[in-house]
Amino acid sequence: MARMALVTGGTRGIGSEISRALQKAGRTVVASYLGNDQAAEQFLQETGIRTYKFDASKFDECQEGVRKIKEEVGAIEILVNNAGITRDSTLQKMDRDMWDAVMDTNLGSCFNLCKLLFPEMREKHFGRIVNIGSVNGQAGQYGQVNYAAAKSGIHGFTKALAQEGARFGITVNAVAPGYVDTDMVRSVPPDVLQKIIARIPVGRLGTPEDIARGVVFLTADESTFITGSTLSINGGQHMY
Repeated sequence: MARMALVTGGTRGIGSEISRALQKAGRTVVASYLGNDQAAEQFLQETGIRTYKFDASKFDECQEGVRKIKEEVGAIEILVNNAGITRDSTLQKMDRDMWDAVMDTNLGSCFNLCKLLFPEMREKHFGRIVNIGSVNGQAGQYGQVNYAAAKSGIHGFTKALAQEGARFGITVNAVAPGYVDTDMVRSVPPDVLQKIIARIPVGRLGTPEDIARGVVFLTADESTFITGSTLSINGGQHMY
């Protein structure tokens, strides 16, 4: 029977490609989303992947979403925490709401979904969790103290939870994308974007497919000896 995977923020951008790649790899996939009903409906029509609307930053909504998924599709064995937002600003201009929104969505959602799904993974002695971090969580980025802090937090969260899951057959890893050709990156002014690309040794933006391949690898049944790791997929932009 196919493993069941949930991808948060899984109907658009990188999340959409992760959902499609997992489906292609033989997984039963469901995708959560929050804002764009039209995009979710189009995604459903194109892929046949069921979508569930809930706010990954709110624990009670996650609880209800997970309950519905388990009732309608089955137990979730693979979790990809991809939901994320930006509220960019220098610290001087950033208000507390901008900080909280990014921390709650990007990092808080990882707690919410892992808290809800970890017990059953422990019982089954199988689980694959992949948290989507960022090169900017590794290297920092001007005007992103909230985003960089949240994404950096994901890397620490991943290492700590991996230690809890190891003896139960649960692997917990992170993928840290560099700059990827999505709507969010394409909204950057062209002159700024060219400067970003100039700093990437391979000379191009990443594609959503580049990131999805890493997620498929880390969530494979055979990937039992990889846990607590961060897979950097950034074209050589940040090496350490």
